[in-house]
Amino acid sequence: MSYSGDQRSPEFTKLNPMQKVPVIVDNGFVLTESDAILKYLATKYKVQQHWYPREPERRARVDEYTAWHHTNTRPHAAKVFILEVVIPRMTGQATEAVKVERAVTELNGTLDKLESMFLKSQPFLCGDDISLADLLAICELMQPLAGGRDVLQDRPKLLAWRSRVQSALQDSFDDAHVVLYRLRDKAKL
Repeated sequence: MSYSGDQRSPEFTKLNPMQKVPVIVDNGFVLTESDAILKYLATKYKVQQHWYPREPERRARVDEYTAWHHTNTRPHAAKVFILEVVIPRMTGQATEAVKVERAVTELNGTLDKLESMFLKSQPFLCGDDISLADLLAICELMQPLAGGRDVLQDRPKLLAWRSRVQSALQDSFDDAHVVLYRLRDKAKL
C-alpha cells in the first residue's frame, strides 16, 4: 500500500488517526511510533540480540534510553531542525536567531547528558554493541544537518560514536539520511 506521503488521506487516517508517520502493517497488525515499531520488529522477528537484548538488564538499558529520548534528544534536536529547516522552507521567512540559539543551548544540555549518562566510556549508548537506542538517537541528531548544522561537530566523543554507528550500519546509514544530505547541500548554496 502506498500513501505517496499523504498521511492526511482517509485511508492513512484509518491506520493512524493522528495522521503521523511512521506506521507499519504487519500481517494485519497496525502499529505506530518508531520506538514501538522498532521494539516490536526486533522482538517478533528475533533479530540479533544486540539490537534489543533479551537479557533483562541489557534490555532495561535500551528501554531507559528510549524513555529518556522522547523528552530530551527527540524534542531538542527536532526543535533546531524545525526552526532552521522546516519553518523557513514553509514560510519563506528567515530563521529567528534568538530562538535558534535557545534551541541549540537546550540541545547542548541534552548532548552533555548523552555523553555523561549514556555513552560514558563505552562505544555505544547502551554498551559495547549498537542497539535500537543508537538508531533512535542518531536519527534525531542527524536532522539539524539538513540546515547545515552538525550538532556533534565540536564533540569528539559523540563524533566518534556517530562514526561507530555509521560503520555498524554501513550503507544503510547514508541511505537513511539521503534526504537530509540533499537538504544540507541545498542550504550551502
